[in-house]
Amino acid sequence: MVDAVTITAAPPVTESPLVRRLLIGISVLFLGAFLVGPLAVVFAVAFGQGILAFFASFRDPDTLSAIRLTLLAAAIAVPANLVFGVAAAWALGKFEFFGKSFLMALIDLPFSVSPVVVGLTYVLLFGAQGLLGPWLTAHNVHIIFAVPGIVLATIFVTFPFIARELLPLMASQGNDEEEAALTLGANGWQTFMRVTVPNVKWALLYGVILCNARAMGEFGAVSVVSGHIRGLTNTMPLQIEVLYNDYQFVPAFAVASLLALLALATLVIKSLVEWRVGHRKGQTA
Repeated sequence: MVDAVTITAAPPVTESPLVRRLLIGISVLFLGAFLVGPLAVVFAVAFGQGILAFFASFRDPDTLSAIRLTLLAAAIAVPANLVFGVAAAWALGKFEFFGKSFLMALIDLPFSVSPVVVGLTYVLLFGAQGLLGPWLTAHNVHIIFAVPGIVLATIFVTFPFIARELLPLMASQGNDEEEAALTLGANGWQTFMRVTVPNVKWALLYGVILCNARAMGEFGAVSVVSGHIRGLTNTMPLQIEVLYNDYQFVPAFAVASLLALLALATLVIKSLVEWRVGHRKGQTA
């Protein structure tokens, strides 16, 4: 007869308090030096001559035009990427087909290609001396150094965000619920709206937030295709560069602070979405 042996679980391995404090201190110092500090400087310079000078910076017609163009580009790019992201994630996550790996690689392409290269590609394709340039000129269609080129460049650099947020979730959920809905008589659109979308709505919102933030802050690709035409093709990041190069530091940092506020608002919304997702997981656990 074998004696029973009592086995006790070993205590979890944790770092010592000194190591934890050291790691936290390094993180705080790094964030303070490279994130909080620069943001504080931006707002300090923006309000350096008073709040009246800050708001006066936004009376400049070129600055107002840059703000409107930034919002317009984001308003077009985000819905376009929403449609593409949902379609691509659904296809890649729910089906097996020839060329699936190639499509996934194409979705990741903007992460590895410099935005400047993207802009140059559009110039070589749609510019006056580009592949399609003569035909576009003959039909009075303007893409490069115009709003369409800015929108196209913004769409290119932002299209992976929504697809990449949805793809792991859709792949992990499988097809069981959709197949059950179809068996019960639902058509494809009803299945999508009542089964698929509710299951991925928080990841979808998260991807839209990230896509919008990237669209508003894009500089490299837009800089190449815009032509830097003041009042016409300058977005907010480009207008900041123009104002700074003209030694108009308060207006430059005022626009930069507005862009930073938009980014901070995006961060707050992103944190709320993450909290909401975690709260829902806790309730269903």
